[in-house]
Parts: sequence; structure tokens; C-alpha cells
Amino acid sequence: MTPAASRTKTARLKVWRGSDRAAGRYQQYDVAFEDGDSVLDGLVRIRAHEDPSLAVRFSCFNANVCKECSMLIDGEVEYACIAKLTEGVTRVDPLPKVPLLRDLVTDTLAKKERL
Repeated sequence: MTPAASRTKTARLKVWRGSDRAAGRYQQYDVAFEDGDSVLDGLVRIRAHEDPSLAVRFSCFNANVCKECSMLIDGEVEYACIAKLTEGVTRVDPLPKVPLLRDLVTDTLAKKERL
């Protein structure tokens, strides 16, 4: 049995797309998952198997040390590597109040670090 065949649950991720907050849109993806899979696992799976154009930032991949995967998950600021996938719809947005680069990627560097 392949790993994908053993996945029995489905999460629907409603993901913010675009580089302009006023002109962006949500795109929905259905993601097969197992208990314990994170939202980041789902986003990486989408990029690998369904939509390689989806922009999402991460570094340590589920180690929760880099803080690169911060985003809004169902309206709360969370790390995508910690937030768990659940059955049903989960809304995923870029961080507010920081410059949006594209999709879920924001410029989180302090102004003095951008020099």
C-alpha cells in the first residue's frame, strides 16, 4: 500500500492567492491526510502534486524552530508546521499588517534588516 493510499481523511484548504490584497482570491484544494499531518504538510503536498505555483515560505519543516511558516489559519496567527489538518474547511491567509509578496508569503523582515 502506498502512503497516499493509506490516507483516509480529506481537508479542504481555502488558500489566499495573489500578490495584491485588494485583487487576490481564494482557491480551494482538497488534501488527503492522516492524523497528525500539519497544515504545512498539506500546503507542501499541494505544491508537489497539484499546484507548483502556490507560494508558501518554510524552512525547518515541522521542527518549529524557524518561524518562517507563520500565517493566519482560520483567522488566528499560527505556525503552519504546528497547526493540524482537520476534516472540513480550513481558511489559510497571509499574515496581516506586513507587506504581501505573493500568496502566503509576506515580508516579515524588520525595515532595518531590509537594507
